[in-house]
Amino acid sequence: SETLPCLCRNVMSLLLAVVLVLSEMLTGASQAGLEMDPYKVLGVTRSASQAEIKKVYKRLAKEWHPDKNRNPGAEDMFIKITKSYEILSNEDKRANYDRYGQTDDTQAYGSGRYGHRHDSFYFDESFFNFPFNSKTHRDFADSKFTLHFNQYINDVVPDSYKRPYLIKITSDWCFSCIHIEPVWKEVVQEMETLGVGIGVVDVGYERRLANHLGAHRTPSILGVINGKVTFFHYAVAKEHLRQFVEDLLPQRLVERVTDKNDLQFLNSWHEINKPHVLLFDQVPVVPLLYKLTAFAYKDYMQFGYVDQGLSETANLQKQFNINTYAPTMLVFKENIDKPADIIQAKGMKKQIIDEFMANNKFLLAPRLVNQKLFDELCPVKQFHRRRKYCVLLITRDEETFSFGNQEFLSFASTNTKEVVRFAYVYQRLQQPLCDILTQNKDSGQSPPQVVILERRNAAGKVLFKPVTAWNGSEEDKQCLLDELERLHKDPSILIHDAMLPELNNEFASMFVIRWIYASYDYLSEVIDDILHNNWREMMPLLSLIFSALFILFGTVVIQAFSDSSEDKQTKPKTRDGTKAENGSPGLFVSTVNFRLPKKNFVEVTELTDITYMSNLVKLRPGHMNIVLVLTDASKNILLSKFAKEVYSFTGSLTLHFSFLNIDKHSEWMNTMLEYAQDAMQIDADEDDGGNHKIDYTGYVLALNGHKKYLCLFKPVYTGEDHEGKSSEDEGGATGRLRSSSRDDHPPRKSNRSRSISTLQIHHKLDRLGLWMERLMEGTLPRYYIPAWPGLDKITPCK
Repeated sequence: SETLPCLCRNVMSLLLAVVLVLSEMLTGASQAGLEMDPYKVLGVTRSASQAEIKKVYKRLAKEWHPDKNRNPGAEDMFIKITKSYEILSNEDKRANYDRYGQTDDTQAYGSGRYGHRHDSFYFDESFFNFPFNSKTHRDFADSKFTLHFNQYINDVVPDSYKRPYLIKITSDWCFSCIHIEPVWKEVVQEMETLGVGIGVVDVGYERRLANHLGAHRTPSILGVINGKVTFFHYAVAKEHLRQFVEDLLPQRLVERVTDKNDLQFLNSWHEINKPHVLLFDQVPVVPLLYKLTAFAYKDYMQFGYVDQGLSETANLQKQFNINTYAPTMLVFKENIDKPADIIQAKGMKKQIIDEFMANNKFLLAPRLVNQKLFDELCPVKQFHRRRKYCVLLITRDEETFSFGNQEFLSFASTNTKEVVRFAYVYQRLQQPLCDILTQNKDSGQSPPQVVILERRNAAGKVLFKPVTAWNGSEEDKQCLLDELERLHKDPSILIHDAMLPELNNEFASMFVIRWIYASYDYLSEVIDDILHNNWREMMPLLSLIFSALFILFGTVVIQAFSDSSEDKQTKPKTRDGTKAENGSPGLFVSTVNFRLPKKNFVEVTELTDITYMSNLVKLRPGHMNIVLVLTDASKNILLSKFAKEVYSFTGSLTLHFSFLNIDKHSEWMNTMLEYAQDAMQIDADEDDGGNHKIDYTGYVLALNGHKKYLCLFKPVYTGEDHEGKSSEDEGGATGRLRSSSRDDHPPRKSNRSRSISTLQIHHKLDRLGLWMERLMEGTLPRYYIPAWPGLDKITPCK
């Protein structure tokens, strides 16, 4: 009986505890929801405009940024401000919050910032302990490196030519992203101190940037260098990521220097026009920090590495008195026997190295080899900066001028004024610049001369003054020194002004070498992508390759079948037509308007009542039909000669070739030539009351169906001349046309007379080729007609 009350008391206690826990959870969730009211965080009303929200956000972000605000709660407050702005700046998220109290579009419908709500019950998300990678749980380290599309294009890509970037692709609710976070944070901490750029892309919020990078899955890690994207394919480990960053860098940044090649390395300063940097260290591999420095300053300096652990470097260490207990960095300029600057420290920091490099970027007196070097060495005068002057030696590269050039370098090495820079230029390589500064009008090479100049704007305007002719004597040095002293007191001594042209790039010939290196790097990347089965990214390239192969293979196959079919078709056609003489092109005569590809024959279509409309009346604009007039007796001979003469013109798509049988269509021919009587110039004795019929055999008409005009070719031949002379219409010869068939001829001819008649007909078209050339040139006269003769004019002769 006592057990039952005890049991009841225990149950009541348990229920009371559960109620208290639930009450605490509800209270905490409610307070949490109240804490994250984006309107209250930003201090704006619910009716605030986007411009007002943006203005307030900028002010609060500056005020609470962790780098500027030392308050312990500044980081949390900055995250709240950023999150609130993300909600209120997006119209969809803002409407969602106003309606349901939702602050993150990745949470379920109707949920609050810190918990899920179902019929006035709240369940704390932490109760389930889901490690989602949502933006509400993302730490400040990731938000600091978040990239947007415009930021990537405008900032990251240009900066990738000076340092590589390591970018992580992630998204909300990415379970796999959680597993790489510890390694990623450790690598970021190390790489950031070395100068590697870091970026984070959220696919859910920057889909455009993710597609631009080619990232289609999360998590992904990629590198960007020189504007080129390379994906990381290995297991996410610190050593692998470090090696990945090293592999991004070009392979020829740092040269290994020993006692055997040290002089060759240091003496190249004159050829490449750069200072040389040597790092002495005990480790056998080149440190990553040094490689990154070499990449950042590759346009200004040449880098070498000396492994102190090798016996082949003992003389170098002894020569420059190198301490073996700490890394040592030396900079050599024009003097290869003595370093111009030196630093030595056990733990070299990036800031120290950058400052060291920036102070030694140029030689004491570098050669102006391109416009970029000129802009940096002699900057444009700014109102808020001190004046910068350039002392420029205009000289030549012959051996006889080496003494004066060396003395100018010696004078430059004694300069201690920061406002004065020394440089020299070769007249032969920068002739336009030198002609202006020396005021030389004949464009010839003048003696060496020193000029002091000051740049006034980026367009090329300078103030300058020629100081003295230079041969390196003590008098020249003293004169230059006095002029510099005067300039320091009175800048107005620069009395000349001019507009300088852009300098020639003397290293432009090295483009071929850079192109070869770039091609090698690209092929290496392609092979690497193929080996790691990155098919989605390789698909455009593979598609291009297979398309090119398919087109090439298809062209060969079609050509092979086409050639074989044409060979088969040509054999019967050449039997029907007239065989070419002396290797001339064959002839294919057709009675239908069907054009085959031109090979070794000329297609000539007979002009009949069937082909009349398509070959003449409805001929396309710009096209012409070349019509040969013949008879049944002269058909074979004239067609063979016609093919020879016009074969070289068959490549034109605007020319068509036909023949007209005068025995069938003499009435149409007479009507046509009525419109060209001035061209005929028929003698009276040829007509003579109609006793003699005009022989049109061998006439050629060029008919333009669209513009309704014709050009006429008339053969002229005398029976006495067996060579068969002919003339063009515009040639000036208007001899009489003799018919090869007279009414008084006997019915039978001897073999000799038959051969003479054949010879005469054959030579009627001797000068047709020249006439065709003038036709193509457009120099032949044109005879216009009002309309083409109707079909009633094309009647067979009875």
